[in-house]
Amino acid sequence: MLEVTATYEGSLRCRASHSPSKSFIVTDAPLDNHGKGESFSPTDLVAAALPTCIMTIMGIVAKRHDICLEGMCARTQKEMSVDGPRRIASLCTYITMPISKSHPHREALEQAAHTCPVHRSLHPDIHAPIEFLYAKA
Repeated sequence: MLEVTATYEGSLRCRASHSPSKSFIVTDAPLDNHGKGESFSPTDLVAAALPTCIMTIMGIVAKRHDICLEGMCARTQKEMSVDGPRRIASLCTYITMPISKSHPHREALEQAAHTCPVHRSLHPDIHAPIEFLYAKA
């Protein structure tokens, strides 16, 4: 079990501490929701958690098969709902792969991406496709 401790610092800003490492992050409400937008918003952290989790899980599979994924990068576009309660409507993730589409472990790596715990924990109403962009062979 992991424990995160969060403190409200006022002005719509929070500080969250990661117990094992003693590191911390600061969140601010976004400009479009009464905040300063000087740091990640809580929903931005979800958008950051998704690609980093995907790449970590892919990295585990790559390590098992001695595949170098150094240089792999991801971009996640977060969209908030425009009607109804404020929530994340979509998280579209684009993974740029340093390997070619013909790589023998491509399918295993793509499957691993879809087993990411963050992706699996998202509410089914959140549109969360993962697209892979491969290096030229």
